[in-house]
Amino acid sequence: MESVAKNILTESRRSQKLMIWTDCDREGENIGLEVMNVARQGNRGLQDTDIKRARFNNTERSHIINAARNPINLNIPMAMSVEARMEIDLRVGAAFTRFQTKLLKSRFPVLGNTDVISYGTCQFPTLSFVVDRYKRVKSFESEPFWTLTITVEKDGIKVNFKWERGNIFDRLAVLVLYEQSLLTRPDNIEIQNMISKPKSKWRPLPLTTVELQKIGSRYFKLSAKRVLDIAEELYTKGFVSYPRTETDQFDKAMNLKKLIEKQFVSTEWGHYANQLIHDDKYREPRRGKNNDNAHPPIHPIAYVARGALPSSDHYNVYKLIAQHFLACCSDDAKGMQTTVTAKWAHQIFYASGLMVVSRNFLDVYPYTKWESSSALPYFERGEIVDLHSTEMKEGSTSAPEYLTEAELISLMDINGIGTDATMADHINTVIERQYVMKVDPTGNLITEHAHSGGFNDNSSNNNNNRTKRNTKGRRKGRDEADGSDSHDGPASVVTD
Repeated sequence: MESVAKNILTESRRSQKLMIWTDCDREGENIGLEVMNVARQGNRGLQDTDIKRARFNNTERSHIINAARNPINLNIPMAMSVEARMEIDLRVGAAFTRFQTKLLKSRFPVLGNTDVISYGTCQFPTLSFVVDRYKRVKSFESEPFWTLTITVEKDGIKVNFKWERGNIFDRLAVLVLYEQSLLTRPDNIEIQNMISKPKSKWRPLPLTTVELQKIGSRYFKLSAKRVLDIAEELYTKGFVSYPRTETDQFDKAMNLKKLIEKQFVSTEWGHYANQLIHDDKYREPRRGKNNDNAHPPIHPIAYVARGALPSSDHYNVYKLIAQHFLACCSDDAKGMQTTVTAKWAHQIFYASGLMVVSRNFLDVYPYTKWESSSALPYFERGEIVDLHSTEMKEGSTSAPEYLTEAELISLMDINGIGTDATMADHINTVIERQYVMKVDPTGNLITEHAHSGGFNDNSSNNNNNRTKRNTKGRRKGRDEADGSDSHDGPASVVTD
């Protein structure tokens, strides 16, 4: 960054005005303040009236021209709020790291004399989500439950009906109701109603950083940090837009059709892109509730072939961005939902079926599923149908799964832990410091890119693992005052 500052210093000496074009968010405002201070070091004659900033959130030509013609003043209070937040984080992290390290080393001799147990205002709650789920998994006790099911056959189609009461945890109560129904009406059921209504599967909202990381983690088994790093590489090469954004609505001035046309050459989704434009299937994207006024949603800028990218991971992330964009500009998937309710003795049962009529965006978007179920035969209200079979089924509750990385990002997003641009870094930090480690569903340790597993809080591992963390703790503890606490046992985040 010294070369950048030196360049600003040199250019300011022969300038009369300063126009700042940094991102229109808090961090951008803070960087703008730094630019202003450096420029004034080189040119003391720059007055407040000589310094302006452009407000823009996309690089469309008309938008840039409008921003240049209508500059605004730099928001100094907003810029200083970033400085305040950084200082608070540093002070809190340093104070609690010192307190936590001394406290825990006195209680756990295995930590040794050089181990720094760092604390951070974002890493600490990130780890707490992992530990909370781990404790829920380990403390879970399975409970048996019972339910009733009935099966009828009509027009050669067997239909399974579920009990409206769901699962009951009292076996005797279910048994009494079951025997009562058998005695009252042993041979048939009465159809109460059959309702069919249109059903839609909404196309996705424009792509944000959080959604990019969640889908990439869930579908391609990559870590959130790896997904974001790849997206930034694609951005620096001009293939996609800036990948750190909270915005889920496109500016109405953006020409999205031109961006779609650039995807025509793709052998995988080019035909679909062509249909959007030439078969009148284009739809304006849905507008979400978030707009950081700094960057548009993530979208492809230019087409790039698989062979032009350095790895399959790069291509997969680009493909996700391109297909998500095309899906945004498509129509919702359409279907018909049918629900049949039936009465057996005094108990109500129901069966449902879905028929997908128009797939629309689903034809280009494999990252969500919405498929037709088994077809239901036609029933009339009041119709009496013979029973094929009845059953009192027993089951048991199952323990919750360990957190997936996508779930962890969702929890961080909901609870305001970090920003869209830093969540992956916070997760990576607690991994690097060995507060958690990735494991597969069987508990085996896995490497970074084999992402079908999860993380373990490593505080209860053996002395060998402690020794490994000692060297990292010294280095990382000085790098930044972020981290987390120790716990009684390993906490896992299993990624799907």
